Amino acid sequence: MNSSHQQILDSIKNTTLKLKDQQKQPLIAAFDADGTLWSVDVGEEFFEYQLKNKLIKNPLPEDPWKYYFDLKKQDPRAAYLWFAQVLKGHSVEEVQEWNKALVESLRPFSLFEFQKQLIEFFHKNNVEVYVVTASIKWAVEAPASLYGIKASNVVGVKTAIENGIITDKQDGAVTYREGKVEGLLETTKNIHPFFAAGNTMGDYELLKSSESLKLAVHSVDESHPNFNTEQELQTEAHKNSWLQLVYPKTAIL
Repeated sequence: MNSSHQQILDSIKNTTLKLKDQQKQPLIAAFDADGTLWSVDVGEEFFEYQLKNKLIKNPLPEDPWKYYFDLKKQDPRAAYLWFAQVLKGHSVEEVQEWNKALVESLRPFSLFEFQKQLIEFFHKNNVEVYVVTASIKWAVEAPASLYGIKASNVVGVKTAIENGIITDKQDGAVTYREGKVEGLLETTKNIHPFFAAGNTMGDYELLKSSESLKLAVHSVDESHPNFNTEQELQTEAHKNSWLQLVYPKTAIL
């Protein structure tokens, strides 16, 4: 880890320890997933895994990826929800097993060293760590477990479950933009995080919801579709004096 990263890490640790002595309620830290905790888009990787292995039993459009990206251009929330809706009729346990298999297929999984050290520190100091993602919850549970984060602390897009079977009915907020805050606060019983980290403008409201520390991450190069939105978040972070972290290529474990 380079010296600037170490300074940011030390600053977060020092603030956490001060707040820990002052707070009566639990300290909560919230992280975005893709581009913040790891370098891949696990929601899209998970969908590709399902297509490749012909796991989805429901009828799909002739070109599922075109349908998804067209939907995303019109309304990202509808696209993210659709990834959950196509799983209608499958059991949660079955989908969770697919997710574990996906992680195994992607090993060595691209975790970021900075976040691994930070989350280990949070866990040692009884900070409750949540992942708040615009991907479906079941796509992120297995990757989050690599950080020691339990499935119940993954807040993501989901549909209702009836008798262990996934339905196509939206359940809770679509966790994108302001929906990330809504979903997190519903899970934490309205306790705001003291720390929040994200990498795109889709995480802007989540970072704003933090009562103390806000960390804007830049993790992609110019060829990546998220480059512009990451740059935009960095601009907002600079304007608001938030913490800013740029990952070098060597940041991946």
